[in-house]
Amino acid sequence: MSQMINERVDALPSSGMTIFALKSLDFVVPGQWNNLIGWENTIRTVTGEDDDNLIQMVSDRAIELYNDKSQGYQNALWLYDTIDSAGSALGTAALANKVGEKVPLLGLLSKLTPRADKAQAIDLSLKLIVEIIAFCKINGIPGNSVGDFMASLGDYGGESLMRMAALVCFDGLIPLGPDFIGLVAEKLGNLTEGDLKDNPGFNKIKQFIPDRGAGGQLGFIQSSFGTVSNWMGNFVAERDLTPQKVVHSLQSFIEVSDDKLDYLAALLDMSTNYYAHTGVQTLAKRLIDRAYAEI
Repeated sequence: MSQMINERVDALPSSGMTIFALKSLDFVVPGQWNNLIGWENTIRTVTGEDDDNLIQMVSDRAIELYNDKSQGYQNALWLYDTIDSAGSALGTAALANKVGEKVPLLGLLSKLTPRADKAQAIDLSLKLIVEIIAFCKINGIPGNSVGDFMASLGDYGGESLMRMAALVCFDGLIPLGPDFIGLVAEKLGNLTEGDLKDNPGFNKIKQFIPDRGAGGQLGFIQSSFGTVSNWMGNFVAERDLTPQKVVHSLQSFIEVSDDKLDYLAALLDMSTNYYAHTGVQTLAKRLIDRAYAEI
């Protein structure tokens, strides 16, 4: 635990590449995501309270819950952070622009190497697995409770729904195209244990993936993706999403041509940390909700 949860919330940025990218998805989940930052501000917003003493009590209890290692909160945050850190980060100097200004990144695209479809499929599925496991950790239920996750997914909102929207758009539609669900299912179906062991992201989080050994964990990944794929398919169909629509919205913030979608996907992977950013917000809200209820 390198940072306290209140420090992480206070350190969340109000602008930058991650914020630009997430704001571009407002058309996908209109009005769902508010970039809520600042620990005290988050407590006041979540609880609706303005009494300073009560705010302090909620803060103290929320931090106490986070520090309790018998709870799953620290592991959930580690998972959000780790799945994002599996990709490299570009220098922040090129991305330090105000919200509303286009980020000229065309020159950087030539330095990027798009991922192979198989690697992209694995990474998308691992982000989904992190979502499931982190959900279980935060709610204190077994890590293989995919059914409980699916029941909750229908009620997702706010930053949690935005995180899933970004997964579908940035890790699915843009790099893999409109048929990304079928493509990922095909790639996962053809994976071997060796393929999984060669993936850096898997090696970082495998300790938390249910079932023993790469074979059992591969089965869990495959079955979990299959279970959630119907939700993703409905999500895309109900909103009539296409790679072109997502890119068109992104172009409000990022200068990129429509014929370089694979490079754009690499850029987003390298320069955003939307899982960690929205994950911190989700975790903070859950901690505050619980602390407030207990007080």
